[in-house]
Amino acid sequence: MEPENRRPVDTPPPGATPTVEAEPPPGVLKKAIAASAIGNATEWFDYGIYAYGVTYISAAIFPGDTESQTLLALMTFAVSFLVRPLGGLVWGPLGDRLGRKHVLAITIILMSGATLCAGLVPSFHTIGYWAPVLLVLLRMVQGFSTGGEYGGAATFMAEYAPSRKRGFLGSFLEFGTLAGFSLGALLMLGFSLLLGDEAMHSWGWRLPFLVAAPLGLVGVYLRSKLEDTPVFRELEAKGQKEEQTSHQFRDLLAGYWAPILRLGGMVIALNVVNYTLLTYMPTYLEKEIGLSSDKSLVVPIIGMLTMMVFVPFAGRMSDRVGRKPLWWVSLGGLFVFGVPMFMLMSTNMLGAIIGFAVLGLLYVPQLATISATFPAMFPTHVRYAGFAIAYNVSTSLFGGTAPAVNDWLTAKLGDSLVPAYYMMAACVVGAIALIKVPETSRCPLNGTEIPGTDDALPPVDLEPAATKA
Repeated sequence: MEPENRRPVDTPPPGATPTVEAEPPPGVLKKAIAASAIGNATEWFDYGIYAYGVTYISAAIFPGDTESQTLLALMTFAVSFLVRPLGGLVWGPLGDRLGRKHVLAITIILMSGATLCAGLVPSFHTIGYWAPVLLVLLRMVQGFSTGGEYGGAATFMAEYAPSRKRGFLGSFLEFGTLAGFSLGALLMLGFSLLLGDEAMHSWGWRLPFLVAAPLGLVGVYLRSKLEDTPVFRELEAKGQKEEQTSHQFRDLLAGYWAPILRLGGMVIALNVVNYTLLTYMPTYLEKEIGLSSDKSLVVPIIGMLTMMVFVPFAGRMSDRVGRKPLWWVSLGGLFVFGVPMFMLMSTNMLGAIIGFAVLGLLYVPQLATISATFPAMFPTHVRYAGFAIAYNVSTSLFGGTAPAVNDWLTAKLGDSLVPAYYMMAACVVGAIALIKVPETSRCPLNGTEIPGTDDALPPVDLEPAATKA
């Protein structure tokens, strides 16, 4: 059974002293963070160009009127998320058996390749129904590879980062999320302004997809230059890593069902907010608020660039005060300000920018800390699998479906505040899940015990011993 005893982050067990950690050389650490972040940026670059080019993609690939084309395009976006749990089931156990590095090299190639090919799919007028079929298949490849990418990248980063600054360094993984998404959005907007509406509908929407290839190649290069994580190599040297997938699933289900459920609940809050704000917002602002297609792209871009500034600061703060306090502030703030900010967004362009920025900044404390929080909910020998499976099942059901659900419910109920209600409900689920999550700020990730519990290694000091001396 999973141990439930927890202690505050700064309170070692009786008789224990703070753990002394060996830190990787600064150059190696920077490469590890970059290698993790590039994959996340590639993943979200794909989401950015798809979400911000949905008007052009739907018209080129799908049959029917504009309303049905948009819904079909959003449903196709959601298809990739339905495949993600399968990717987690395959890549997660492989990452715990073979190592994080090898799996991550494969997933980034598949991700960038699928994105590139999506930009090459012929239009519906050229090949008929084969166009949406091919796009759906490519979205499935994207989802399958992403099912192993994020869990692996966060695990890779968390196991390389020193415990005392895992929150700060982990925040750069989410900085990569916003950077990739913003790059995709800016490219789609830039080509739209440069080429005009007619050229964009004809062929211009394909150009941003072609950038995925060099992003993937850079990611493979960075990951090939690093050893596997010190934590995994230590486990491997002790002969404690999982050798058979069947044993892994048995261990997960028998001993770690509670953190799986808790992580899943937190991911519901995280991803409903994430995909509502970052992915659905351009469609929402254009259809429900009446902004032009260009203005509906500008609003979230301004918001995301603002969020990028604050993400590292929130990550650093979590190393000092803990991850859970930041999550409580984020969940509570989004619940309270969800409806008022959506009402403000409905007023005019300035109101839309301010409303989105407020919600985005309230979301930052979650976003900045997930890659430090989630891997620490599992011990090393089942970390990649536990994280990947729990994260992707929840994301497939409640994350990637959020744009389509919001679009359908808003049209069905005729209420433009539906996305706010959906976010509020998700935050309630996240808060319930958060209650019993151990605080793991500055807790080492080594060993076969859940970090932050009484049987695990105690937290390290905030400052290294040499600095204090």
